[in-house]
Amino acid sequence: MNSKEKSFLNRVRSILSDLSPAERRLGDFVCDFPGEVATYSAQELAALAHVSKATVSRFVQRLGYESYEEARRHARLDRQSGSRLFLTTTDTSGEQSIAANLSQGIANLEETLRPIGETQISGAAEAILAARKVWVIGFRASFAFATYLQWQLTQVIENVVAIPGGGQTFGEHLASLSPDDVVIFFGLRRRVSQTEALLDQIGRSGARLLFVTDESADYETRSQWHFRCQTLAPGPLFNHTAVMALCHLLIMRCIEIAGAPGRTRLRNIEALNDALDEL
Repeated sequence: MNSKEKSFLNRVRSILSDLSPAERRLGDFVCDFPGEVATYSAQELAALAHVSKATVSRFVQRLGYESYEEARRHARLDRQSGSRLFLTTTDTSGEQSIAANLSQGIANLEETLRPIGETQISGAAEAILAARKVWVIGFRASFAFATYLQWQLTQVIENVVAIPGGGQTFGEHLASLSPDDVVIFFGLRRRVSQTEALLDQIGRSGARLLFVTDESADYETRSQWHFRCQTLAPGPLFNHTAVMALCHLLIMRCIEIAGAPGRTRLRNIEALNDALDEL
């Protein structure tokens, strides 16, 4: 079985067309709100989906579980993987207000930046500036942060690239990795299946690794720096405020440490922008 066939939600979706009307109602409910299975008892789930407890029992057996508790354990694994569906609940008692989002965003910033010491940020920035080449990697949501950081770092360093580009493979880039390089890897959930293989290859190359993840990731021993960003939110989407703040902090520290050469590059970029009438 592949990973999707083993997931709780994939089991549910694969049997929907074969269910009785009551079981189908329960199946549709579970697909919309899978987090409720991980949270509630069989009786509570039955009440939420407006079916009998016996329907829940039959449904669980159809999914291939010996008990409701086994299904709950499997659903919790899906929730830990970072699926946004598991952040959606049936509780509609209050709107997601500006105040709630502001409060959570501030909390995410504090929980992310407070544990990061000045020594860590400065050490990472110094390594980035001294590297032969800086490689920035990111998939899915992480892709946007990878390309943003690469673009901003271009203001102060010359040899920085976001990989892979269109039509390119990782092999074409990783073959050039050396111990004099720095890799900045954004591994925000949900992490793709290639992540472990890429981390192994980066480790074998000897390049220094700066790993940026959300709070669900365990500490990465193959990295020289691992910054964990809190991404909690009052709704079903992750809040990436702290990730952007970390990017800004890294960029600003690089500019500060670069000193006069860094400011000279910035001035040259601005002069060329004016001369070419690009902006």
